[in-house]
Amino acid sequence: MNSKLIPIFIKTLLTIIFAVNYVVCFAADIEVPDILKTPIDQVVLLESKAEGVQIYECKSPQVNSLKFEWKFKAPEADLYDTNGNIIAHHYAGPTWESNDGSKVIGVVKEKYSVPDAKAIPWLLLSAKPASNAGTFAQISSIQRINTEGGQAPTEGCNQTQLGKEARIPYKAVYRFYVLKK
Repeated sequence: MNSKLIPIFIKTLLTIIFAVNYVVCFAADIEVPDILKTPIDQVVLLESKAEGVQIYECKSPQVNSLKFEWKFKAPEADLYDTNGNIIAHHYAGPTWESNDGSKVIGVVKEKYSVPDAKAIPWLLLSAKPASNAGTFAQISSIQRINTEGGQAPTEGCNQTQLGKEARIPYKAVYRFYVLKK
């Protein structure tokens, strides 16, 4: 082999190994607690990494109260395929909207608190498709797993911060399930 081609060959080989390792790690089984497992008649249609923020607002839980706390307002995240392309958006509802225009709305069924106090809980959600066609048209369940970050601010909010929003970065993996055919 030509000595000039050896560094290019090695670089290409390492790139391929890295890419294969990335895909394998992304698709690797994540141990999900029993409380978050879907019914046995459902299978994964799509698994996607998500990155975004959890939005909190400083509020008073009661009218004329002098007590204030950070209350969850909405998520705002992008979901990515294994090539790093944005394939969907996640926002209030909670709603997931695919690039094909299909949407699904989730309702929390179960929560699982993770040991990392800075990470938002893992979730199992029942799904209500809001579209008749497209990626999310047949979704029956959604899991949010492998969360990082996203918890409400630890510093308290007060009257001067009333109405202020805090955007806390988070990452997660979302799995979208459909009924077996």
